[in-house]
Amino acid sequence: MAFTFASTNLVIELGILIMIFLGWQFLAAEIVDGLVLIAISSLLIKWTYPESWLQAAREKVEQDDDGLTEDFDWKDRITSKEGWQLVGHKFVNDWKMAWEDILIGFTIAGFVAVLVPESFWTTLFLADARHLPNWLVTLENAMVAPFVAASTFIGSMGNIPLATVLNQNGVLFGRYHGFYSDLMVPPLVHINAKYYGWRVALYIAGIMFVSIVLTALILNGLFSFLGIVPESRRVVSEITQFKIDYTFWMNLFFVWIAGALVWLHKKYLQSHQMKMMDMEGGGKIKKTAVYLFIAILCGGLISFLVTAI
Repeated sequence: MAFTFASTNLVIELGILIMIFLGWQFLAAEIVDGLVLIAISSLLIKWTYPESWLQAAREKVEQDDDGLTEDFDWKDRITSKEGWQLVGHKFVNDWKMAWEDILIGFTIAGFVAVLVPESFWTTLFLADARHLPNWLVTLENAMVAPFVAASTFIGSMGNIPLATVLNQNGVLFGRYHGFYSDLMVPPLVHINAKYYGWRVALYIAGIMFVSIVLTALILNGLFSFLGIVPESRRVVSEITQFKIDYTFWMNLFFVWIAGALVWLHKKYLQSHQMKMMDMEGGGKIKKTAVYLFIAILCGGLISFLVTAI
């Protein structure tokens, strides 16, 4: 669990985004936040550890295992054709499991970013509630933030621009911590459920929620006491502009990398004469939503191109 929390809160790309959108002060706060979050969650897990649930989750993972783990060390893998084919196979299997959730999540996030007015966020987080005591506003912010972050359906990196918008509108520093965590986002809870079952997936999400709230309250109180609450005046529209820069060329480069991994995956299937591992699907409703959102995105892209021309 410490690895899971660290891999969502203390990753390099998240730090880069926080630096770009909010500034180095928020990055420093996020590093402290991640360490406090791990400490609190470790205590919560120690006190509430559901041994029988997690044993059942281990058994489920073993049952769902496709048996593709080869018995040779990394030196053999990195220098062998079969090792690289296995990398491609795992890459495709991971995307096969997650692409529907990701597509639905980012489409919903796009609608939220464009159609929900900024005044809604300032009202929701009591940014203009001058008559309420500060401690009550802080508590409300800390408890509401994780659910708002989860409702956007995207992970911590996708929520940084939204956090920047909220910062522009006076939302308290303490509530940002809810936007830097992935494990309560519905698509990822669903992915956890595919691996471990719903009980463990909801347990993880519950631990994350309580840890986020306590961490936000602790850090807001500590930073306020020390007089070092971060501030930022950056505007999303001035930061997120399409450019032919290093990001554009890196995107093209990794498209080729992805294509190479798909080719290696196909080679792996040919050599092993097998089909891809089937993960639990989302049913007809989810499939319908996926196709609907693909149509919406295609329509938006065509409209954008026609307008640009």
